[in-house]
Amino acid sequence: MRRREQREHIFKLLFMTEFNSEEEMSEQLSLYFDTLEELSEKDQEYMSQKYRHVLEKLDEIDALLNETSKGWKTKRMSRVDLTALRLAVYELKYDQDVPTGVAINEAVELAKRFGGDTSGSFVNGILGKIANSTAEEKTE
Repeated sequence: MRRREQREHIFKLLFMTEFNSEEEMSEQLSLYFDTLEELSEKDQEYMSQKYRHVLEKLDEIDALLNETSKGWKTKRMSRVDLTALRLAVYELKYDQDVPTGVAINEAVELAKRFGGDTSGSFVNGILGKIANSTAEEKTE
């Protein structure tokens, strides 16, 4: 399975978290993975692990999003946009294997595909600010 497909599945799992309790999510994960045909154990482990890592960093990710987005706190964002942003911010800040441009582009594509008319540009704008501030921190 390609990284883009894996990322989309992780996005969907994170989105499901918005509607299920922590206890329900363990069963939902199993059910979700059962629906995927030809899912290798390696792919399932990668997706499960990345999903858990994003959830572990959720408070830090949301704090950064609230700090960066002017007039749009995470409570006001659409769940699709917020989920795409959370995954991308995790990749930007904590996953060294994902280049900045890839993280942003993939999040914008997910937002366009699953969100509203302005989701792509909204996600792109916030991630652009975060990427610029992250790049500045690295050069200091």
